Order: sequence, then structure tokens, then C-alpha cells
Amino acid sequence: MSAAQSGAIVVFTRDLRLRDHPALQRARDESERVFPVFVLDDQILATSHGAPNRLSFLLDCLRDLRSSLQSRGGDLIVRRGNFQEQIDRLITETGSGSVHLSEDVSAFAARRTEDLRAALAKRGCSLQLHPGITVLPPGTNSPGSGGFWKVFTPYYNKWIDAPWRELLTAPTAVNAISGIDPGKIPSLAELCSAKTSPSLPVGGETAGLERLKNWAASSLEVYEENHNALAADETSRISAYLHFGCLSPLEVATRLQGRPGAAPYIRQLCWRDFYHQVLAARPETAKSDYRERGDVWRVDDDDAEAWRQGRTGYPLVDAAMNQLRLEGFMHNRARMVVASFLTKDLYIDWRIGADHFMKFLVDGDVANNQLNWQWTAGTGSDSNPNRIFNPTVQSERFDPDGSYIRRYLPVLNELSAPLIHNPDSLTRERLGYPPQIVDHKEAIEFFRSQLAANRTA
Repeated sequence: MSAAQSGAIVVFTRDLRLRDHPALQRARDESERVFPVFVLDDQILATSHGAPNRLSFLLDCLRDLRSSLQSRGGDLIVRRGNFQEQIDRLITETGSGSVHLSEDVSAFAARRTEDLRAALAKRGCSLQLHPGITVLPPGTNSPGSGGFWKVFTPYYNKWIDAPWRELLTAPTAVNAISGIDPGKIPSLAELCSAKTSPSLPVGGETAGLERLKNWAASSLEVYEENHNALAADETSRISAYLHFGCLSPLEVATRLQGRPGAAPYIRQLCWRDFYHQVLAARPETAKSDYRERGDVWRVDDDDAEAWRQGRTGYPLVDAAMNQLRLEGFMHNRARMVVASFLTKDLYIDWRIGADHFMKFLVDGDVANNQLNWQWTAGTGSDSNPNRIFNPTVQSERFDPDGSYIRRYLPVLNELSAPLIHNPDSLTRERLGYPPQIVDHKEAIEFFRSQLAANRTA
């Protein structure tokens, strides 16, 4: 029986949308009967108990995707269990002859894809991979000598001039799924006992499109001028929607291209693509240094915990760590400051910071999170050891009146600038705010001495 006669399965993963969905479009071109499915993979759920924010956002995305499919006459099939086994069972239920999947870049995604391909081959069923996770698929922008781009600037220079594929529209109608139990989208409590942050965004394509539309209208034109202003909070905040594929990165880039202020923002989408092509080529960088520097990191559980809890005595660092816990999000400028503080001031392993971020971030993405951490730590694609962010100077520059600090560190609410950036000891004692756990100047001198010792070892 041909695929056109029996149907095609579209497995949704990090592409939870209907607009610009190559895998869905190819399946619909191939067969009149298309079966959209999402598998709540037990292997991922086993680790998601430590990341309830992303799990909550995911469930929002699934509910929104199901609603969108139902409004077009279809439905989303939801299964839970072993990824490969659940798809295999659905093939038996539907008689489908092909499976379509958006290609992802992590070691886990690649391994899961190859296991699925091998299982399907035994049944004579094809697995077809499609773009959709990035603007340009990782292998389409490569140096002439082969391999992958190891630093950003030459990658960007090629990326910005590369042809992009044509955007795809969302289907206006989707075939009904007859004779198949679509399954239930569980509640968060059914999957995870851990509590979420109190102020999470709503997940899904509908919310993502609305967020993008409103932000572009109000803030795109002044993005370059304002994106570092901590208190203004004028960044797009669509990173979670990109991570889960509620928004197509290609559609975002295409819709914004040519508009006033768009160029520096689109450059950030290129950074996302750059890190995805690095991870595709070197999946071990999710856990290992991109450029080994010989660091002998300090092991200090008390300092690491003070950093996690926002008790370092540096107001900007502590405010940012509180924002992370409250919202499952942190302003990008603040991410660089707190990462620098952990890896330079405290000289603690970047992996400890990356793991903590992945516990809370709704946009927690292996490629972006781990490789951005390495960029700040100096072990990444740009191994500059002198990229050091003085937390007090950063606070004075990017939160000059202290509004960001007051928003996320209420213990300092009554203070105004400049005192709020570095309260004196009497003020700290009166407010119950801790002293600085390290002196920045002395800490950086120690950090540089360690680098020098590593080079001569």
C-alpha cells in the first residue's frame, strides 16, 4: 500500500505550530490522510521534573496546537511513553507508510532520530527529515573547506547573504482523524510535582504571534538603542516561542527583514543559528569546553548556592537571579553579568551555572544556553579571557536609576541611585542585605593569576 493511500504521520517536537511547517506541508502533499502526533517522551519527562517551567509551557503549546488543528477539522494525537514505540504503534493503528519529522541538532535528538529510522526501516516505512528549527539548516552554511564555521563573524557574513527557503502558509483545513483516539493532554500535576515560577508566559503559537506582533510594533525600531536597558524590558521575549517552535525563526526573520531597527535583531537570530550549527557538528560541547583552556575551577558549594539564591551582595546579580526564579526568564544583559560573576569573580565551572539556568529557563535551549555560557566563560567560540563584566559598573550603566533592581530585589526598594548599586555596610545591615561575598577587584586578580598558571602548567 502506498503512502498516499495509507497516510502520513507528522511527529511534532520543537515545531509546535501550523505556520511555516515544512514537515506538515510535505506530509499533506504526499497524502490526503495526515496524522499529527506529539509524544510525551518518558526519557525527557524523567528529567523534566527539574524543569517544571518548560514543561508547563509545553503543555500550553500542545493545547494551543490541538485547538488550531481542531478549528481546521483535525486534531492532535497525543501519546506518552517510549518515543520510538509510540510512533511504531501509531503506524500500526493508521497504516501509515511514512513519518515526517523536523530535524534537530542535539546529541539526544540525533540519537533518537536514528533509532527511529532503524525501527521504521524494519517495517518498510520511510522517515523523512525537514528544516524548520532554524532559519538556515546547519549544513547549508559551511566554509568552502568543509566542516562548520567555528567563529561567528564569517558565519554571519555568509548567512546574511544566503538564500532562504520560501515561507509556507498554515493549512486552512486538516483532515479529520477517524477511528483513532487522539489521547489526552495531561495536566502539569499529572506529569510533575515540582512547582513552577509564579510569573510564566502563556505558551503556544497564538500567544507567540501576538507577542511578536505587539513587540515589533512598539519596540523593533528602537531595539538597538534599548535592548540593553534592563528596566525598560524592551527585548522581544520570544525566545521561549522560538525554542518550542511556536514561531518559525525563518518567519520571524522574513517578517522583520527590511523594517527599521530589524538588522541588529535579525543578527541575534543568526547567533541562534550559529550555535545550532556548532552543536550539530560538535554535540559534546553541551557538556565539554568548546575550546579547552585548562581551567581548574574552584569548588565552593556555599558560593555557588549564594549565587543561585541571589545572595551575593551585588544588587544587579541578585536581582537577576530573582528574576530567573520568578519568571523563568532573565534579561540577556543580566545573563551575561551573572555568568561572568560565576565564572570570573567566583571562578566556578560554567556547567554549574548552565545547569541552574536550564532548571528555570522557559527558553532553556541546549545550543543557546550552553554555548552562550561558554562564550561568557571564555571557553567558547570566542575564547577571550578578558570578557569580564563588573557587576556594579554594569548596574550603573544599564540600570542607572535602579528600577530593575527595585523590581526584582525588593529588600532594596527604599534605596535610590547611586546607593542602590552598592549599598554601604550600615545600610546593608539595616536592611538585612548581605555583604559582598567577594571583592570584585581581588577576585579578578585571582582569576587572571589562575589563567596565567594554566598557561604555564
